[in-house]
Amino acid sequence: MIPVTVTRPSLRVVDLGRISFSEGFELQQGIVKARQEGRTVDHLLLLEHHSVITLGRRGDLGHVRVSEEERERLGVELHHTNRGGDVTWHGPGQLVGYPVICLAPDRKDIVRYVRDLEQVIISTLNEFGVKAGLIEGLTGVWVGDEKIAAIGVRVSRWVTSHGFAFNICNSLEPYNYIVPCGIRDRGVTTLSRVIGREVGVQEASEVLAGHFARIFGRETDESSPDDVARWVGYGGGS
Repeated sequence: MIPVTVTRPSLRVVDLGRISFSEGFELQQGIVKARQEGRTVDHLLLLEHHSVITLGRRGDLGHVRVSEEERERLGVELHHTNRGGDVTWHGPGQLVGYPVICLAPDRKDIVRYVRDLEQVIISTLNEFGVKAGLIEGLTGVWVGDEKIAAIGVRVSRWVTSHGFAFNICNSLEPYNYIVPCGIRDRGVTTLSRVIGREVGVQEASEVLAGHFARIFGRETDESSPDDVARWVGYGGGS
């Protein structure tokens, strides 16, 4: 019998370093449109943002606890986005992941997609010796009653954008600026706080990329930011 070779779809993993929310959004939009048109492969963008509060399509401005004047003093931007979910914060020390992947033809299930993202983070935490899980009725990943990763996604023509925010070594002070994800009765935490040692974003991202490729059945190749820069401004996504 001739052995059958199964070729897994390519996943381009890109470490963008620390960039503004606007830069990340523009880059995503270009890659999304290119992916919808078959002009590029799947991407996993890994990065940190400068301090920013973002609201999803159902976001409630009442869950932002600081005034515009206070935000300006603190240097915290605010952006409305087209992802799902309510309000969250991004900033230095937090690993943000923007998967731009095509779910067609075999993964056309948005609930499954969110569960798979949660499992990527749970598997990453397990590798650091942390037991994490889900809470019924809530998205994201939890260590006990404290959220360690938030998830908010968009899927258009079965191509994904936005993604997850995974607390690695960030300050928890900015969570006082918001009602995280609109949930008032639970806390937040970080990987470094849970395990009692400083974990860098780069260390965590390398572990996470491997689990992402495994769970989504992709073959990874690492690229530089220059490799994806050509998609900036390309059509704007939809």
